[in-house]
Amino acid sequence: MNKKAFGLDIGATSLKLVWLEHQANGFLLKATLIAPVPPKGMLSESPLDEEEMAQSIRKAVDTAGVTTKHVNIALPENQVYTKVLDMPILSDREVASAIYWEAEQYIPVPLNNIKLVWNILKRPEKSSGEKMQVLMVGAPNMLVNKYQKIIALAGLQIQAMETEILATIRSLALDQNFPTSLVVNIGAVSTSFAIVRQGIMIFTYSMSIGGSAINRAIATDFNLAPQQAEEYKRVYGVSGKSLGGKIGKATEPILNSILTEIKKSIAFYSQKYRDTDPIRQIILSGGTAKLPGIEIFFANNSGIETAIANPWKVLASQQVPKEILQNASDYPIAVGLAMRDYE
Repeated sequence: MNKKAFGLDIGATSLKLVWLEHQANGFLLKATLIAPVPPKGMLSESPLDEEEMAQSIRKAVDTAGVTTKHVNIALPENQVYTKVLDMPILSDREVASAIYWEAEQYIPVPLNNIKLVWNILKRPEKSSGEKMQVLMVGAPNMLVNKYQKIIALAGLQIQAMETEILATIRSLALDQNFPTSLVVNIGAVSTSFAIVRQGIMIFTYSMSIGGSAINRAIATDFNLAPQQAEEYKRVYGVSGKSLGGKIGKATEPILNSILTEIKKSIAFYSQKYRDTDPIRQIILSGGTAKLPGIEIFFANNSGIETAIANPWKVLASQQVPKEILQNASDYPIAVGLAMRDYE
């Protein structure tokens, strides 16, 4: 019998761990933890730094009380190539052949350096006249090998790898009745965008700006240390009224960059699906989504209702510590990874 894995989201500044058990009326939360990662995180090639990273993971697993050695992990969105392809209706065998031609167009490095996987998201009836949608993901072999090495050093076994945005969507879009949504996952160093329609991801894109850029802007404007900037960000948010409007002015260029990509994503959807349901909501996930006022900023400037991600809706009725519920937007990736084996 296949052993169920826990979810491990290794971010640039912290790791999040979630262990779930499926029940008839939802999931039971068995363990969860957020812990800092070493300064160099997953970026260093030094064996000493890799061992330090592995020790951080091992300590987090032990502290959380996770007993399984099987883990599902997410590869960082800004280091993989993800594309939703519209293709003629083909058999699995035909897709397997065609996918390499598509990959050569979209992946700007030699394919022999890439681990390429694909998954059919939607295959309509041939008589419908619609195209099928295929998710293509290319991950550099070096990146995959690095994660495998560090996870093995931590005494764990990888059961599955996927991208951050796929895990995020699994934890939020629970069925086909989920309203057409733009999911915006703001990580520390990058931001990912995905449009979900009828429970299926139809578009995804990533940009190299995230919460760390907001911290740097606040630190520069107020002459603060990085940790102080993080605290200012969490307390004052993005309101134009905070500290005489200075916080708002410091964060505005970064938020406007993200807003520009949100508007592009909405325009793409409107052009492609003119006669169908418009995008009903924007969902913000990631640590930066906890900034006071951030959902109001995006709602006011996009004209679309904006909400903060809450992956804990998947849980059965149980008492969950208030601190975990308050930091819900930190957890969508880890929750989605923990749910994966129950699909």
